[in-house]
Amino acid sequence: MKLQVKFSLIFLLVFGVQLGIVGYVCDMFLRNSARDQVVNQARLMMASSLATRTYTQEQIKPLIHGNNLVFHPQIVPAFAATEHFNYLRKEYPEYSYKEATLNPTNPRDRAVDWEADVVNIFRNDPSKEDFTGERDTPTGRALYMARPIKATAPCLACHSTPAAAPASLIKVYGSANGFGWKDNEIIGAQIVSVPMALPLGMADAAYRKLMTSLVLIAIVVLLILNLALHFAVIRPVRRFSLMADEISKGNLDLPELSASGKDEISTLAEAFNRMRRSLDRAMKKLDRS
Repeated sequence: MKLQVKFSLIFLLVFGVQLGIVGYVCDMFLRNSARDQVVNQARLMMASSLATRTYTQEQIKPLIHGNNLVFHPQIVPAFAATEHFNYLRKEYPEYSYKEATLNPTNPRDRAVDWEADVVNIFRNDPSKEDFTGERDTPTGRALYMARPIKATAPCLACHSTPAAAPASLIKVYGSANGFGWKDNEIIGAQIVSVPMALPLGMADAAYRKLMTSLVLIAIVVLLILNLALHFAVIRPVRRFSLMADEISKGNLDLPELSASGKDEISTLAEAFNRMRRSLDRAMKKLDRS
């Protein structure tokens, strides 16, 4: 096996081991980074929905609330935030949003089992501001972020007792649900969900690009190193081999090898030249004797 082939195999072996280690570390890093990116995106969307709630409560509701003849769900902060997010989903279809409530007025906001568990986590620990988690779904793992929803004084105007609620609201939703809330009570949670396939897909795409780039870089480096090896080592050693072969055949009338420089190849060339000259003088002495 030629020296250049051996060098290439050693390089590929070393690079393969390093690529495996780098690939493993980068895969974990990219997956965590993609997950954090999705969580931050969910946090931004949740903040947008919260801003919609505040805007509706402070600026829209006072304009219409005086009319008790017709109930407009658009003045309800939870309804406005949910509808606002539905428009966002046109650009981000993977994300879903729900204001999961234990005792809602609107049936679509009622918390299902796992959402009720999330709400109860906040009820059991009121100091918790938010948290993220994962859960199994029929379509695979899902990542979610949640924040608590507290009943404030403006909420109690409609949700304390049926008697205090506008008649138009009772007419639409009835008096069985959405009442009995207390001031500062955690009554639900904002929950943004996204399939884990999204961050994992982002991580896998970045991983493929990274590994492809590393392999291409390795190929270029291997070519450059092979060229450098050829001119700096292989070609001089080949000249040594040819000269040694000629000398073994008794041909001592050969030009000296170039020995410029102070590296090992130059030192070897100089030693080879001395050996050839010494052998040439010895052969001439034998001829004269």
